[in-house]
Amino acid sequence: MFKLWFSLKFLVKSTFKRLTIPAFAIAALITGLLVACQPQEVVESPSPTATPVVTQTPVTSNKPVAFPDRELSANPAQLPQLPYAANALEKAIDAQTMELHHGRHHQTYVDNLNKALAEQSNLRSSSIEAMLRDLNNVPENIRTTVRNNAGGHLNHTIFWQIMSPTGGGQPTGQIATEINQTFGSFEQFRKQFNEAGGNRFGSGWVWLVRNPQGQLQIVNTANQDNPIMNGLYPIMGNDVWEHAYYLRYQNRRADYLNNWWNVVNWDEVNRRSLASRQA
Repeated sequence: MFKLWFSLKFLVKSTFKRLTIPAFAIAALITGLLVACQPQEVVESPSPTATPVVTQTPVTSNKPVAFPDRELSANPAQLPQLPYAANALEKAIDAQTMELHHGRHHQTYVDNLNKALAEQSNLRSSSIEAMLRDLNNVPENIRTTVRNNAGGHLNHTIFWQIMSPTGGGQPTGQIATEINQTFGSFEQFRKQFNEAGGNRFGSGWVWLVRNPQGQLQIVNTANQDNPIMNGLYPIMGNDVWEHAYYLRYQNRRADYLNNWWNVVNWDEVNRRSLASRQA
């Protein structure tokens, strides 16, 4: 170290011998060079963390949300049949989109979920709703897979039911009254619902839910998350993933959102609203 100090001192003095630089400045320069030569501690970026534990709102209800009389089974998960022909919703959704959406996308969620749960007999004996309400109970190594695919299975199972070839028009019954009381009018509700769907960046869903206080609320969720993960009861929802509309509408999500109201099954929405009130 002393040899290095004298070498640096000689080098600096010989370099600046014709310059009027004070001696204290030369000494400071030498000291700085010595410090720079010392080994430095390397601070590594943290490694990617494991799937985070999901913080969830306390569950307000354990009632089924997939069907009126039962929860969605995971033993094994099965693709439900469409309650109408693939071309029955042409007012809003073309037949090819329905075939791909139901027969391939939804089927893939079912297949991936069954594969993830193959060695999880305790989870298979549970329901899809129960798993999504308590993701912290799902082993960490499959938690993201279950979240995405159980959510996709539940979301689409609801989605097929809340559409109908004879749907559309103004809501009727109890849900119509409550929409008017909450949002001012159906037109205002529809506008806010479409805006929430249009503002969902990337892929996801827009929902009408009942919150734990018993109020109607419009929310959107990312990817295949379902509102029950946040203690909300999903009454109706629209899929705004591109695979739900791209063949007919390309990038015109707003057109898809507007046309979708032509196939809304208000009878089913009323039934789900009643179930949420009882919950």
